[in-house]
Amino acid sequence: MTTTHADHRLSMDELAAVIARDIPAGSFVNLGIGQPTKIADHLPAGSGVVLHTENGMLNMGPKAEGDAIDPDLTNAGKVPVTELPGAAYFHHADSFAMMRGGHLDVCVLGAYQVAFNGDLANWTTGKPDDIPAVGGAMDLAIGAKDVYVMMTLFTRTGEPKLVPRCTYPLTGLGCVSRVYTDHGVFDVGPEGVRIRATYGIDADELAHRCGITLP
Repeated sequence: MTTTHADHRLSMDELAAVIARDIPAGSFVNLGIGQPTKIADHLPAGSGVVLHTENGMLNMGPKAEGDAIDPDLTNAGKVPVTELPGAAYFHHADSFAMMRGGHLDVCVLGAYQVAFNGDLANWTTGKPDDIPAVGGAMDLAIGAKDVYVMMTLFTRTGEPKLVPRCTYPLTGLGCVSRVYTDHGVFDVGPEGVRIRATYGIDADELAHRCGITLP
């Protein structure tokens, strides 16, 4: 196992920059609502990455600031965004056809839990007072060629969110390929978990806290 290491836990902005660097040049990418939208602000110039937002836009740019804010130009999370040259707009149904039809190379989603085999739970905790909010997550999880997850590794009470088996209702089976967290980056899938990077914690402690068996 070869990993990279940082001496501090990453902020969500720092993590967004890590993910932005890992997205292959020229990819068509959807950024899920919430923290994943930060990735748009860190994509390298000239990467050729085309951002898709499920409310009907291709070639979305970074978050809009100041005079650049147009209240009619937002991403799926209703955050004001900019448009890049060649941007296109289309019907919501056409947007979902792109998502379901395998036309997206990468999507980045948040999650409540991800299992070692790549199962994803991100639409409800199943608790009586929880408001289910699936949105387009199921379509993206199954339709994108690669599914990345961006999340904190531990809950507020210290339980890992990368788990041997999801206990929350599932969004998709075996759909996640990589998990980016504030404490580390992991490849997941049928062969289990591989630690790619650690942040502010060594690999042995990380594996112990998450129940990962190191090679």
